[in-house]
Amino acid sequence: MSYAGHPLSLSRLTAPPFPLLPPPTTAVFSAAIGYTPLFSPVKFHRLSLLRSSGSRDNYIGNGGGGAGGNGKNNGGSGGGDWWSNFFNFDKRRSLLLLPIFRNEDTFIDSVLSCKPLLLFLVSASSSITCCLLLASFVQAKTNNGEIVHEIRGGKRFELVPDYSKDEFVLTKTMWSRLLPDSKSGSFVSNLWMQCKELTTTLLLPEGFPDSVTSDYLEYALWRGVQGVAAQISGVLATQALLYAVGLGKGAIPTAAAVNWVLKDGIGYLSKILLSNYGRHFDVNPKSWRLFADLLENAAYGLEILTPAFPHLFVPIGAVAGAGRSAASLIQAATRSCFYAGFAAQRNFAEVIAKGEAQGMVSKAIGIMLGIALANCTRSSTSLALASFGVVTWIHMFCNLKSYHSIQLRTLNPYRASLVFSEYLLSGLVPSVKEVNDEEPLFPAAILNLKAAYETQMEVLSVHAKQAAAGIVRRLQLGSKLSDVATSREDVLALFELYKNEGYILTEHEGRFCIVLKESSSPQDMLKSLFHVNYLYWLETKAGIKSSSVANDCRPGGRLQMSLEYVEREFNHVKTDGEVAGWVTDSLIARPLPNRIRLDYTAVSSVAEG
Repeated sequence: MSYAGHPLSLSRLTAPPFPLLPPPTTAVFSAAIGYTPLFSPVKFHRLSLLRSSGSRDNYIGNGGGGAGGNGKNNGGSGGGDWWSNFFNFDKRRSLLLLPIFRNEDTFIDSVLSCKPLLLFLVSASSSITCCLLLASFVQAKTNNGEIVHEIRGGKRFELVPDYSKDEFVLTKTMWSRLLPDSKSGSFVSNLWMQCKELTTTLLLPEGFPDSVTSDYLEYALWRGVQGVAAQISGVLATQALLYAVGLGKGAIPTAAAVNWVLKDGIGYLSKILLSNYGRHFDVNPKSWRLFADLLENAAYGLEILTPAFPHLFVPIGAVAGAGRSAASLIQAATRSCFYAGFAAQRNFAEVIAKGEAQGMVSKAIGIMLGIALANCTRSSTSLALASFGVVTWIHMFCNLKSYHSIQLRTLNPYRASLVFSEYLLSGLVPSVKEVNDEEPLFPAAILNLKAAYETQMEVLSVHAKQAAAGIVRRLQLGSKLSDVATSREDVLALFELYKNEGYILTEHEGRFCIVLKESSSPQDMLKSLFHVNYLYWLETKAGIKSSSVANDCRPGGRLQMSLEYVEREFNHVKTDGEVAGWVTDSLIARPLPNRIRLDYTAVSSVAEG
């Protein structure tokens, strides 16, 4: 056989090309056995093949021992052991078969000088290969032709028996998950399924979607996008602050640090002062969260403007820092309300943990995009403001969509009034989604703008929505008894009528005034609100107006008749509300800090006297 005019000698490999065991230490024994290597390295990059007979003696030595070795390549400079002989071949010419190693003599020599590393890699790869083959063989013998699959999410996973536990377990090998076969689909689809499963495990609560409510996923997706936009705004604002403090303009580092600390220190005061209003965040978490987002964007805008007014860095930075600190406090407080509502199986901690993980992903993406955008804007305030305007629009739009997707199941005064009014008008309790879709996020003056960007079919009656808005406007929870009852007769009539209740309700100067007793509970507050709704219904639908407190408390009076109805129907509406998905064990409200303690023995003696 010949190639390009050169004869080729292709011997049959009956022995390994180089000895794997230590060779004899004497050259006599080596010559006696007549060992000759059966192949020689070939160089393809010169488009020529080396003759096997001519190169056999030039590249392989005959061992070498003692003081210098006998080989033609001088292969043993001292010792001549099998370890050196194992690596004693023309390394450079062998690796020249790989194009990436051409003309890289120094690199090849340095890599191949790590003999222990090469031996470890060869041993490890051989061991892994043998283990995989053995595992496949054992699995094939164990199955005995019977294959059991588990169906999960539209995909089949093979199960193998575990005799130690007497059960079938899911195979965890990489090959059964990723390699394509005729039953499980292509490699790409399997890889996509594995990535999807990993993402679900890391970012979604365990047991999703059964472990959370139906509105969780939509909220998480919109919050993820708005988190990216918020982080981009944060990067732009930070860059502007650094330019304003004198970065790159020879500013004194100590003065810049002092200004920065002053800015943050003054801003922290707002968080301390705002913490006193924590109860308000529970009542209307959506509205407060939207206010926090607006406040945060305004703070970012002020920070981006600081390069234009570097001499006002501290006051502008302090105002912006105060806004950001207040926004972070409101966001943290309202976030807990949302996550508590999402935990369908009372898995509050896990829902919060996964929410934080989702936030970190959004922040990481936002930081990368923000750095890229900051490199384009650099020190240009106009470009930064233009970019900030676009990002802010995306941020607020995603916020609105995320808040509209939240379905709060707790009852605040507005949601409870809407539920009770609809029940009094139609005898049915509206669903959680119907009520949440009608709850306003804006003040009443701006509420009419809702139909401009979102049209939906009217589900709840107009009268119920008007009643809920009117009741909330006229409601006063936690009134003083001295303000609503001025005469002794009125006080005694109220005490007698509400002696078995945790509240006292009356109407005073057009307002529904609820006086809470010291033993009043959130359940009593919810019952009093149902009582207010029935009073409003008597006033608007039946035309029964209030006359005087004493007359209203007498049998057949307005307060006595309405209380009798409430005692009869309140448990029914509670039961229907629970069936509809509402949490009817309390009312989320912020009553005034006024309570009364009644001693009915003294009251009876006063009435008799």
